[in-house]
Formats: sequence, structure tokens, C-alpha cells
Amino acid sequence: MAFLAWISLGADGLSSVCYGPEAGFLALGPYTHLGLYLAAATFVTVFIIALAYNQVIELFPSGGGGYKVATQLLGPRAGLTSGAALLVDYMLTIAISIAAGVSALLSLLPPEAQAYKLPIEVALGIGLVALNLRGFKEPIKLLLVVLVGFFITHAFLIVYGIIAQADSLPDLIPDTLVETEQLTQEMGWIFAVSLFLRAYSLGAGTYTGLEAVSNNANMLSEPRVRTGKYAMFYMAGALSFTAGGILLLYLLWEVQPVAHQTLNAVTFGAIIDSWQFNPTLSFTLLALVMILEAGLLFAACSTGFLGGPMVLASMAVDSWVPRQFRNLSARLVTQNGILLIGLGAIGILLWTEGNVAVLVVLYSINVFLTFSLSLLGLCRHWWRSRYDEPNWRSRLLLASLGFVVASGILVITVVEKFTEGGWLTLLITGLIIGLCVLIKQHYEQVRRQLQLIDALYAPRPDWDEEKLPEPPLDAAQPTAIFLIGKNRGLGMYALKWLNELFPGHFKNFIFVSVGEVDTESYGGKGALRSLQYQIENSLRYYVHYCHQQGWAAASYAIYGADVEAELEQLIVKVVQEYPNSVCLASKLIFPNENWFIGWLHNHTAIAMQRRLHLREIQMIVTPIKI
Repeated sequence: MAFLAWISLGADGLSSVCYGPEAGFLALGPYTHLGLYLAAATFVTVFIIALAYNQVIELFPSGGGGYKVATQLLGPRAGLTSGAALLVDYMLTIAISIAAGVSALLSLLPPEAQAYKLPIEVALGIGLVALNLRGFKEPIKLLLVVLVGFFITHAFLIVYGIIAQADSLPDLIPDTLVETEQLTQEMGWIFAVSLFLRAYSLGAGTYTGLEAVSNNANMLSEPRVRTGKYAMFYMAGALSFTAGGILLLYLLWEVQPVAHQTLNAVTFGAIIDSWQFNPTLSFTLLALVMILEAGLLFAACSTGFLGGPMVLASMAVDSWVPRQFRNLSARLVTQNGILLIGLGAIGILLWTEGNVAVLVVLYSINVFLTFSLSLLGLCRHWWRSRYDEPNWRSRLLLASLGFVVASGILVITVVEKFTEGGWLTLLITGLIIGLCVLIKQHYEQVRRQLQLIDALYAPRPDWDEEKLPEPPLDAAQPTAIFLIGKNRGLGMYALKWLNELFPGHFKNFIFVSVGEVDTESYGGKGALRSLQYQIENSLRYYVHYCHQQGWAAASYAIYGADVEAELEQLIVKVVQEYPNSVCLASKLIFPNENWFIGWLHNHTAIAMQRRLHLREIQMIVTPIKI
């Protein structure tokens, strides 16, 4: 099961070896001997971050990713920063995967084909958005073939390439040490260290995708923690071996950049040419390797299309983004998320002209911003748990080491590449944070006003529940069915409005409510029990109020991920039991309503009115001014 989890979640991480090692190696310029240190640092760093992220799987087996980790361990502001960074990160995941995939394919064509690179990338972006809007998901068997084929071909080329240059291996380390000493004597230690750190940070794109297991831990088979750790081990092992091995190949084969080819294509082409096959067969073998690279990169785009709406859903629960995004199972909501992430990725491709070198910088900044916040949260957690957790020292040490590595890469990348595109990703992330703050402030203002409505229309009960009469229900009599939300005042307003307008007409009062839950993603069983208590307590208030007035009343509750669909099915059942009925719900009306305010409110009442009218069930929407 862990192997299958790696197949499902490992495309994003493993695909990064198609551009990460190249970005780091090219940053070394003529001082390529430092690539040996880069390969060793890559190998070690991947395992450090992977081991640290195993702690996230332990603490958050229900998944949730960097947003949930930062929110619960550091607070809502850190969670907002992580969530905004993740949204941009998922856009960049799609953009860089498309750009690198197209570059891999164009490496097989003449230089003149580079003129069509950007149009091809934009067309692919539009095509992938369209496929995902139609509910396209790559079949696991196809992904299995692509990922395993990619790993086998690259592992073989790496092993063969190293063995073929075995004569150079004994001198590699001594020569590297000598050249490093010469560099430090000529340019100084500061220059040498700065050059290495710059290349190391620019190659940081290699480590992306490691968080996929912890983000989607809720999808793993039981026992989740054990399955997740093994999947993380497979992912880290494959990533570190492939990335480190490719860097070593660059050194041993002394590859030089070619304008219209990726460095991987140049390296693998040199290895295949050394087999002295006929040109057609050599080209065919190289084409197979590059097509597998492109296929894996395009498959990695699904991470952005699936992960983006999930982050929006988690942030919507906390009111940072429009609340309708939390209904992840609703097709329209998922489509809006896919459109938002996909159009953002296409915009980034147009702005950067599909330049992989620039995209790696933008990508690394947001990825390691999320990494840093998550690992800092782990450090804080283990320090606070030092009196309760016997192994807190080792866990804190590992989390601290991961935080130092991740934050170091983040700082170096921002400083080194701030004027070369780094400012853009920080600006976009900052603008998203600012927009989220405005949305949150609006919801807080509405919440305070709803509290006033609750106090006005739904005061604290003054009745004795045990002494209340319980008039019997008569299914043949006129019945009012109220769609109840979280705010009692809105439901009570609709109830009083109906009885003032039609006094004595309705004999039965039925209250229905839906609890929106996703027990795997939004808090587990504890959150579900809390939600059940809130809804049942609220419904009991309405029923007892009606009993106090001498009216027959009852309530129904249901729980599910798709509020509108669940509510529709529940009302259909109630109407079958009480055929002489009409439904009622309340809708908020704002004095200065505009497109922005309309975008922030999901208008469930209007949507339900349309659904029920299509079923020939009457429904009245009562407006209430905020």
C-alpha cells in the first residue's frame, strides 16, 4: 500500500529532478567541481526534510498539509501565510511542470522549434484546465507505467553512466578538494561558500513534492502513519538517488549546456551515444527517456489541480476565502478552484515566457516558505511537549535541523534572486494575504451583526423543557418546513414573519438542518461530535419555542459533505411525509451590496429554491437586512 501511495503521490516530487539539479549545476558557472558538494548536499537534505515531515504525518494523520500544520501549531496568521504560499505554489507547480515538460520534448527537435515553446505551453495549460474541469484524473495504471518507466530508465542511465566513468571516480574527490583549495586561494572562502549556497538554493526545486504524503495522509490505507512513513521513505529514496545521481553524471561526463536542449537531454544523449548504436536507434532511445520525463512532468500538474481546491476548502472553513469553496464535493466549487489555479498558472507562464530558470526561483521561494512554517511549528510543538513526550529531544533536534535547512534555502533564494523574479512571488503571496484579511474582516463584521439578530429574534430560552406541551403532528394539515443554518435569529425571523403574514394557517412546523462535514479533512470524529451537538441544540430550540406557543413541531438533521445535495434529499423525504407543505429560508441583504460582497456569500437559499422548484416543491426566501 505504501508503494501504491508513492505511485499516486510521488509524481510531483520525482518530476522535479527534471529541472532542479540543472538549475543548481548551471548556477555554479565555470566552477563545476563544486557539483560534488551539491550532489552530497542534495542527497542529505532530501532525507532531512523527509524525516522531519514524518512528524507531520504522526501529528496530523487526517491530512491537511502546510496550512493546517501552521494554523494549529503557530496560529491563524502563520496559517494564512502558509495557505497563501500554497495557493501560489500550486499555480507554480502547474506552470513549471508544463514549461519543463515542453523543454524536454523540444530537446528532441531542431533549435528552430524553440520559437513555438511559449504557445505550446499556453495551449497545454488550457488543455489541462479543460481536462480537469471535466473531472479528468490520470488512471493509476497509466501513472504507474510512466513513473516506474521514468525511474527505471533514469536509474539505469545513472548507474551505467557512473560505471562507465569508473576510471574517473578515484580522482574525483581529491581533484575536487584541490580545485576547491585553489578557488578559495584565488577568490576567498566567502566567494566559494556564497557560490555554493547560491547554487544549492537555486537547486532547491529538487526537493519539492515531499509534502504530498503529509498533505494527503487522509487518503492512505490504515495504519496511516506507518503507510505514510514508508511512502515517504520510498519518495525520499527515489528522489535523493535520482537527483544526486544526475548531478554526479553532470560532473563525470563533463557536460556543457546546449542552447536548445535541457542538461538532462545532453547528458543522457552523451551516454546513449557512447553505446555506438546507429543514429536512428540512439535518437529513439533518447526520445523514450525524454518522453517519459515530459509525461511525468505533465502528470505532476494534477498535484496543483487537486491540491489547490483542497487548500481553498481548508481556508474557507476558517473564513479566509469565500465560504462556498469549503463545499469541496460540489462540482461548481471544484471547477472554480481549478479555474483559479489553472488561469493563475497560465498567467505565470505568460509573464515568465515559460523560462524554467525563473520559474524554479519563484517555485522554491513559496515551497520553502511553507516548509519553514511547518517545521517551525513542529519545533514549537515539541518544545511545549517536553514534559509529556519522552523522546522530545530527538524529535525537536530533527525538526530544528529541518527548519534550519528549509529557512536557510528560503533566505538565500530570496536574497540572491529578489531582483530576478523573487519579488514577484512575494508580491503575489502578499496580495493574496491582504485579500484574505479583507474577506475575514467582512465575515467577522457579518458575524457580529448576526449576533445582534440572534439577540433580537432568538433570546435565551425562558421555558422549562419538561413542562412544555407537545401537540401532535398531523401530516394532512398545512406544514411549514424551515431550512435552518447556524444562526438561530435568521430561522426565528422567518418563523415569526410567516405567522404574522399567515396567522393560524400552518399547523405543523418542521425544522431541517444539514451539518457540513468532512471527517477526514476538517478535524476528525471530535469535530463531528461537536457539530452534531451544535445542530441538535439549535433544532431543539426551535421545537421547544413552537411547543411553548402550542404549535406542533419536529426537527430533522443530516450530515454530509455536499450541503445542497444532502438538504435537497432530506426535504424530499419530509415533503413525502407532509405533502401539504411549503419550504422557507432566509437570505441576507446588504445595504451596499456589490460584486465583491455577492462573491463572498454562497446564497444557499436561492440555490435551494431553484433545486426544489425543479422538483415542484414550493419554497419562499425571506430577505433580512444586515
